[in-house]
Amino acid sequence: MANTPQAKKRIRRNEKRAEINGNRLGRIRTFVKKVEAALEGGDKSAASAALAAAQPELARGVARGVLHKNTASRKLSRLTKRVSSL
Repeated sequence: MANTPQAKKRIRRNEKRAEINGNRLGRIRTFVKKVEAALEGGDKSAASAALAAAQPELARGVARGVLHKNTASRKLSRLTKRVSSL
């Protein structure tokens, strides 16, 4: 158990940050799922619009430290490849 005031504060801060980061990750997943749903529907214009909306979200996740840059790059690359193949 934390004894020092600094350690107690760190625990409180970590809980808050975990909640915020979880929300950010959920938001990114939602945007990616919108692209995948459009791909399943076979609508290229909707899929490309959803991809254009998901791209800055992935970049924001990298900037905020929620996603690794290679992970975001891989996801974006795979989605772009699938959209262009429609």
